[in-house]
Amino acid sequence: MTLRVSGSQLVDSAGAPVRLRGVGLGGWLNMENFITGYPANESGMREAVGRAVGEDRAELFFDRLLTSFFGPEDADLLAAAGMNCVRIPFNYRHLESDDRPFEIDEHGFRHLDRVIGLLAERGIYSVLDLHAVPGSQNQHWHSDNPTHVAAFWRHRHFQDRVVHLWEAIADRYRDQPYVAGYNPVNEPGDPGGRVVGPFYDRLVKALRAVDPGHVLFLDGNTYSTDFSVFREVYENTVFVCHDYALAGFAHGGPYPGHTQGEWVDRDHLVRTFERRTAFQRETGTPIWVGEFGPVYTGDPEIDAQRYRILADQLEIFDEHQAGWALWTYKDVGLQGLVSADPAGPYLRRFGDFIAKKTRLGADRWGSTMEEAADVLAPLHRLMETEFPGWDPYPWGARYQTDDLIRHILIAQALLPEYAALFQGLSDDELVALADSFALRACVRREPLIELLTANLAG
Repeated sequence: MTLRVSGSQLVDSAGAPVRLRGVGLGGWLNMENFITGYPANESGMREAVGRAVGEDRAELFFDRLLTSFFGPEDADLLAAAGMNCVRIPFNYRHLESDDRPFEIDEHGFRHLDRVIGLLAERGIYSVLDLHAVPGSQNQHWHSDNPTHVAAFWRHRHFQDRVVHLWEAIADRYRDQPYVAGYNPVNEPGDPGGRVVGPFYDRLVKALRAVDPGHVLFLDGNTYSTDFSVFREVYENTVFVCHDYALAGFAHGGPYPGHTQGEWVDRDHLVRTFERRTAFQRETGTPIWVGEFGPVYTGDPEIDAQRYRILADQLEIFDEHQAGWALWTYKDVGLQGLVSADPAGPYLRRFGDFIAKKTRLGADRWGSTMEEAADVLAPLHRLMETEFPGWDPYPWGARYQTDDLIRHILIAQALLPEYAALFQGLSDDELVALADSFALRACVRREPLIELLTANLAG
């Protein structure tokens, strides 16, 4: 049932249209701070935990977490909801190491192979998403970036490694019909926009030489919003947009209502979607929203408005026959369809720490940008007064200042505190922490699951 692009649709080997709709498996092979509760970036966190408990015992925990986080029961849940697609983000560090560049680690494929197989058994396609590349392709934590510099675009060495890595991945999966295709670079953030286009040209050519059959899912520049970098419409390619709603962020206002001075209602969602998919509609290529979805607060009134945002977005996608992958499947309570139980071992141990992160606004995703305002507001005023013309890429001065202070400096200062919470635990206790993310130990966000299931059944 290998997929291919036919005009504005994806079709299977029999020529029947296939509209990919499902979830992203965030926080699994590419761990993220707001998803599993740690601070800063993944590699920094892993190093801190390794120092706290030793490398072997840290590996016991992390490998068990990968096993528990997604298993047969998770695949069954998604299939029962009517989903036919999972976007699988992964970090290059599972398949290649910085101290041995260009050497592929076959052992690193074991979990990816396992989940692709579980999904295929249930008729669910996988989109393979390289979410973190050597040197980091964007400025934020989700590319495992400990800084605010996307060094990937500055160094040919990093680019060479990604081309080589994708050649190996494509060679491995070229005969897998339930691999829908390859999403080679998540949310690129090339500040000048001069490197990303030629790099895509090179990468597409290399991938096609190894695997001419699978679909390519290519994100636009500036976090999958800018498609002007594409100099041609590649064959058998989907150009992926991401479509987070302004009112759905943690700092979002009422819906409908004002957020950051903008009135956000269904018409606003339509205009935003049409702007973000203009390239796809102009070129007659399939529309696929690789990420979207509101965050939830625990306040029933606010969360009801967030569900309404999601329902309106799904209706808009339906009207345009757009495919989608909701962000994200599983976490500690911010967005997931399912979440670790607050009464389970992991959140009993780390709950107070996560509350401290929330109080400080240490995670970019989930921050209202108002935490510790008494401390940070004078700094923002100073920057505005002294540097009124400063407008750094990608999102401007206010976000840049918060990123540097909250999401890098404060977040990294929290790493030893997080790692120390692993100390003194037995092997059985480490396993129990990891198993807190097994579906049997999770709670389900039923209104979200019901909303998605009803949409997919329609």
